[in-house]
Amino acid sequence: MIATINFLLGFFFSFIGSIPPGTINLTCVQLGLEKKIGIAWRFSIAASVMEYPYAWIAVEFAEWITSSPVIVDNMQLITAIVMTVLGILTLWSSTKPSAFSAKLNESGYMRGIILSILNPLAIPFWVGATAYLNSLKWIDLSTPLRLHSYLVGVCLGTFVILIMLAYLAKRVISQFSQNSWLNRIPGIALIVLGIYAFIQYLI
Repeated sequence: MIATINFLLGFFFSFIGSIPPGTINLTCVQLGLEKKIGIAWRFSIAASVMEYPYAWIAVEFAEWITSSPVIVDNMQLITAIVMTVLGILTLWSSTKPSAFSAKLNESGYMRGIILSILNPLAIPFWVGATAYLNSLKWIDLSTPLRLHSYLVGVCLGTFVILIMLAYLAKRVISQFSQNSWLNRIPGIALIVLGIYAFIQYLI
């Protein structure tokens, strides 16, 4: 029973935590806009699998991470850089695709793994979410079964929201005539988010 509750809470928090715009979900939106649903499936699987070690690290090393604010600050800076660079590359590849970018765009698994590795803010998110659930005594991670049921819920929650975003984006573009600007929206959004993250880091 406790393992089931852990799974459901992990799923729920992962689902809602993946809604705010970021590198991972905006990439799924882009794939949906480009009608690359097969690649979106592979990307979502890779990204959700990579969420497992990040959530595990957050659970196992929560005290050490939270006791060193400089770690979280540096993660925010890295994320700001990554978002800005990926936004620029996304806009660039939409107009002048290189052989490497074309290969990466067609490889959902590789793209999902690379972008997930470059998304370190997943760790402080899961530190906060897990600490919150623990403080309310809603979860119990005292046994391997309970811990891993929570982590599996995290992975599935991420997968479901990502694939939903891809299908929603595909549905949106089907309502309009082909417009190259639609494919550039994720890149523009990433640049804006990157600039915002830089501002937050510098303030």
